[in-house]
Amino acid sequence: MSAPAPPQDEGRTLRISIRLDRGLAVAVGSGVVLALTGAFGTNIVPLWLRFAYWVPLILAGAAWATLCSRLIERLVDPDERPWLTVAALSALTAGPVVVLVWLVTGLVFESEIYPVSRLVDFIGPVLVITVAISALNVFLGRPAPVQTHAGSASAAPARFLDRLPPRLRGAALRAVQAEDHYLRLHTDRGSDLILMRLSDAVAELEGLEGARTHRSWWVARDAVRDVARSDGRASLTLEGGVVAPVSRRYARALREAGWY
Repeated sequence: MSAPAPPQDEGRTLRISIRLDRGLAVAVGSGVVLALTGAFGTNIVPLWLRFAYWVPLILAGAAWATLCSRLIERLVDPDERPWLTVAALSALTAGPVVVLVWLVTGLVFESEIYPVSRLVDFIGPVLVITVAISALNVFLGRPAPVQTHAGSASAAPARFLDRLPPRLRGAALRAVQAEDHYLRLHTDRGSDLILMRLSDAVAELEGLEGARTHRSWWVARDAVRDVARSDGRASLTLEGGVVAPVSRRYARALREAGWY
């Protein structure tokens, strides 16, 4: 099924949804701190040169890490295994960044390229910085467990229902599933895609009784028909046969709320 053409206001959501805002802030902040402290012996050069060295270098590494994170998140759930995600992201990011740092450092501080034998000198510092920045991004990116509850009879309908495509207007919403930068809306009349972040959708779902069950799922409570458990994990079978996963991050809150 082809995605609907994005409205103008949802184009802004797409740009935000890439998460460059958080990654950029972490990268720039890290570069500033490293420059101000003269980390790893760079205090021997003037402050302006430290800024010119650290900030672009960290930004370049962050750009590569963003690409790496897309691959890693297909293999590892950051909510369930945050430290494994940090380790995998650091390992995948560090290799090319070591080569970049080796090259740039020689040119900036010695006006020549260092011998290849000096590559090993940069492995430790790069790993320290990469692990620290990866951990910041992974843990800052973990969504807090959020549950929305049905409002009173006189309460206004959830704003999110206005976003349903025309053919689904008036349908009962069963679940919202994140697919890259889109959301797949599961309803009693079928499914369709809209362009939006799940975190923004949850804020607009207030008034419908449901909850996040996974970093990529919101489920309406009255749509749940069965609960299955396997290998310490749970999944919810919804009316219509859709199966929504429950990550460990949300499992306890759902149990305490009486979902299963």
